[in-house]
Parts: sequence; C-alpha cells; structure tokens
Amino acid sequence: MTVREIRLFGDPVLKTVSDSITNFDSKTKALIEDLLDTTKLPGRAGVAAPQIGVNLRAFSYNVNGQLGYIINPVLVEVSGEKNLVDEGCLSVPELWHKTPRYEFAKAIGVDLDGNQVQLEGSGLMAQMLQHECDHLDGLVYLDRLEDEERKAAMKNLRASDWFMK
Repeated sequence: MTVREIRLFGDPVLKTVSDSITNFDSKTKALIEDLLDTTKLPGRAGVAAPQIGVNLRAFSYNVNGQLGYIINPVLVEVSGEKNLVDEGCLSVPELWHKTPRYEFAKAIGVDLDGNQVQLEGSGLMAQMLQHECDHLDGLVYLDRLEDEERKAAMKNLRASDWFMK
C-alpha cells in the first residue's frame, strides 16, 4: 500500500491544468493504485493526481462506500440548484467554507483498460465530482467561493499553522 503525501495549497502543481493520460502502462496503473490507497484513509471522499504531485487527469473517490477511480474525466453535466455546501480539501487542511455546488453532476472518462466510465450522482457524489474535476483544471475550492466567503477563507488561510510557514 502506498499512501502518497498530499500537496498543500501554494504548491504550483495545484494551480496547473493537468495533462490527459495517453499511455495506459504500468506507470499509469501504479498511479491509480496510489490514488486508491491514498483515498482509502478515513474522511477522504476523493484525491486528484495533482494533489499527490502528478500533473495528470485522474482521480480516485470513496463516496457512500463506493471506492473507484476515473481517468481523463470530463464533467459533462451539472444541474439542479447551485447550493452553498460545507466543503474542505485535503490540500487546504482544517479550513471549511460554504462553496457553491450544483445538486447533480455527471462525469465521463475511462478506466485502465480504456473502457468508458460514467460517474453521476447528487449530494456528496455531485460535490466530489465537481471538486476533483476542478483540481484537474488547476482550481481549488477556494477559487469557487463567493466574495465575502473568499475574503474570510483567505484570512483563515493566512492565519493557519501550515500555510507558507
């Protein structure tokens, strides 16, 4: 089991758009295994490759007892009301803020064999899909916050024990 270290906000890999995976080789398989192992820890709904320092489009998830992964996901649908939900991030530890997220989300990608994978759902699944796809596009949830919430988040970030210390 290889649980990888989570990169923290301020690391440039978290603000970089990830590259598509084109080689489905042993390195890609090892990446997926590391993502799954890293996501299995308690309290983790998802881990994107950039969060473990790899600039590739893949993430793993553990939502409602369902553990899995997706390669080269594309968020093809978001719908329903956009609600403010409590959201945190392993790359922004200890900070939770009201983040606008759609009620429903659907992503399409592939597995290690190149077979199409479709993930969809509401609640935590929808939130996770939006959150992890954002990571692959160089965004963290702080980028989605509304003005006043973002100001509060940045103040809390600067006061945290881990940020830029």
